[in-house]
Amino acid sequence: MVLSNAYNYVNVLDKAADASWIRNDVLANNIANADTPNYKRKDVQFETYLSNAVAGTDSLDETVANIDLSTLESTTYTEQMGLSYRMDRNNVDISTENVELAKNQLRYYTLMSSISNEFSNLKAAMRTT
Repeated sequence: MVLSNAYNYVNVLDKAADASWIRNDVLANNIANADTPNYKRKDVQFETYLSNAVAGTDSLDETVANIDLSTLESTTYTEQMGLSYRMDRNNVDISTENVELAKNQLRYYTLMSSISNEFSNLKAAMRTT
């Protein structure tokens, strides 16, 4: 985390990328346990926390500048503990996990691109001053 107002968006994007990285590990673990009896699917909660942190304000720049980054921690949770459609009481669907993994990888690469763009913008701004 960089402690300067010039890096507010980078810090938020960094938190989102961290959450995406954790989600990648969780999804890979779900796939690895697709045939484990009684295993329950896990996922990561982050987007709701980010949404709540930026909701209800007029200026996104001001909101991001004042955001409490400690509230943007991801949490891992077990999804639908009571649900099991298989005889072995496992609730992992390998097709769903693969789709979620691909979606998460796209999200992660998009976040990395956005962070790179933010640094490019900062570099351009420093050149003009």
